[in-house]
Amino acid sequence: MQFFVSFFSNPAVLLGAFAFIGLVLNKEKTSADVITGTFKTIIGFLIFSIGGDVITASLQNINAMFQEGFNITGVIASPEAATALAQGEYGFVVSSVLIFGYIMNLFFARFTRFKNILFHGGHALFTASVLGLIMKYYGYSDLVSIIVGGVILGFLMASLPQLTEPFMSDITGDEDPGFVIGHFNMIGYSLSGYLGKLFSKDKDKTTESIKLPKFLSFFSDFLNGVAVLMLILFYISALAAGKEFTQNLAGTVHWLVFPFIQAFRFTAGMSILMTGVKMFLASLTEAFTSISDKYIPGAKPALDVPTIFQYAPNAVLVGFVVSYTASLLSSFVMSLLGFSVVMIPAAHISFFSGGTAAIFGNSTGGWKGAVLGSFVMGLLLSFLPLLLYPLLAEMGIEGSAFPNVDYNIIGYLLHKILSWIQ
Repeated sequence: MQFFVSFFSNPAVLLGAFAFIGLVLNKEKTSADVITGTFKTIIGFLIFSIGGDVITASLQNINAMFQEGFNITGVIASPEAATALAQGEYGFVVSSVLIFGYIMNLFFARFTRFKNILFHGGHALFTASVLGLIMKYYGYSDLVSIIVGGVILGFLMASLPQLTEPFMSDITGDEDPGFVIGHFNMIGYSLSGYLGKLFSKDKDKTTESIKLPKFLSFFSDFLNGVAVLMLILFYISALAAGKEFTQNLAGTVHWLVFPFIQAFRFTAGMSILMTGVKMFLASLTEAFTSISDKYIPGAKPALDVPTIFQYAPNAVLVGFVVSYTASLLSSFVMSLLGFSVVMIPAAHISFFSGGTAAIFGNSTGGWKGAVLGSFVMGLLLSFLPLLLYPLLAEMGIEGSAFPNVDYNIIGYLLHKILSWIQ
């Protein structure tokens, strides 16, 4: 049993299984087509994951140098660290909520108007952690916590991606792209899209249409722009952190060479990630159509945010810088106002969440919408975790926090409802 849980908990295997079933159901496909499509889905997603891991590792280094260099201390808004703490004490409940949530996702997709099936296992796990922890905080048994948490998680997995659907055609340029976004900042992303509409007159002035002077023409290549931006950010952080701290991070690499290598590792990771997206998305979409037509009519896969990076790569960079800046400003404001808890932004969260918010804002309001949407996202990522941190700290989840918009809003509502019931 443990083997099967471990095997199918892997997102690449889960996607591959869906691709396999869908291609088998398509009577026009040969056995060779089925194997090829299944393997391409798994391999493409693993390539995508490797790129994401490279990016995350580089951003964690820049985060460490930035905190050291600018003397920022507090709680790091990183769901990975907070989830690890939750798993240590409440691992059975959290894992069970996750598994039951997947089952309920299929149930809600089949029997309600919310036809989305979420494939982001990491974010589903983060949300399961928040829901399970809140249930246990109020003293409910493991069984009740698993059932209630799983039902809520399954409903969120089916319903919240619907918020991103109205913007998908503008983002992709396709009237029906066949997928939606499944990443638990969906309330924030849709908010960014609606904020962008404030600048609907400038919708055509997008981040992708900005004309650069000839001497900056190499920035028109997305990867060149990424490399230059990350070089600047890494060297600022490394010089601020100083030789001794940076050298400890760098290991055997010279401390001034380390930021150079890390900047280009990040750029390479971005290239890998986008290659993987293109590889697995085509096979998965084709297979998913066969499954949905037969068992869950009208269902759509809710996929991770880098699936749309290819449509507005410049917006991703704008969103990262603006969101991270907004989060840092929030940290300084919390510190100046004497908050008992100061949230420190995690660079990788700002990159993926802020970059995606910018894409949504860009789709409705051009570059102005991208800037406004990602700035608001940065504020939300910093201030919303304050709602649940006191409760979680009582349970031993200290030093790290869950930053994302959706599970903070839903978690806080659940917290208030359970408080009222008791």
